Amino acid sequence: MILSFDTYKNRLRLIFSLCFAILAVTSFSQPEKKYIRKGNREYEKGKYPQSEILYRKAGDGKVNSPEVTFNIGDALYKQKKFEDAGKQFVDNTTQTVDAEKQSAGYYNLGNSLLQADKLKESIEAYKNSLKLNPSNNMAKYNLGYAQNLLKKQEQQQQQQQQQQNQKNDQQQDNKNQNDQQQKDKNQPPDKQQQQDQQQQLEQGISKEDAERLLNALANDEKKVQEKVKREKAARTRTRTLKNW
Repeated sequence: MILSFDTYKNRLRLIFSLCFAILAVTSFSQPEKKYIRKGNREYEKGKYPQSEILYRKAGDGKVNSPEVTFNIGDALYKQKKFEDAGKQFVDNTTQTVDAEKQSAGYYNLGNSLLQADKLKESIEAYKNSLKLNPSNNMAKYNLGYAQNLLKKQEQQQQQQQQQQNQKNDQQQDNKNQNDQQQKDKNQPPDKQQQQDQQQQLEQGISKEDAERLLNALANDEKKVQEKVKREKAARTRTRTLKNW
């Protein structure tokens, strides 16, 4: 689970409020301070779209201060506009030279990128946050979380790719087999097939031919028997004639 940065943000807001309390007269006009305070109240009530509008009004017509940019990013994040929030936090890191504030901006940027499922980019953001503030334990936790999530995602993608490759190979094998069967069906028999067929004809005869052969043999045998009878009858007649 991603650690919420609300606690860390509240701490930074305290830092911001202490810093800007001194600069309020010179850096902000009265209406701008009013919009920031109203935006903070709406944010605390959970009315994030209204707080975003008020924060933006505080910076109308000029380059936003780090505080305004940071707050706009927070309001966008709460509205689940993670990519837009990330842009605000990127701007925030360039608007200040304070290492801790920059670290906070990179940390929030990492959270926004992580929620937008940009794991590699979020990992880099957390690393940048820790370079500026190694004691940021929430950045350490979320960095480990993002790295583990990326590892699992890559393993899952690799497994899916292997399964898809196996499926493609099986489909290609089936296609090749069907193509070969169709090719064999459409082609005339080759020389070897013709020789096999001729050998089969030489080695055996059909049922009809066998019946015709048996009938012919039976007829020949009948003719032979009749001839023997005739010859025997002729010999008998001859002897009788002699006896007379």
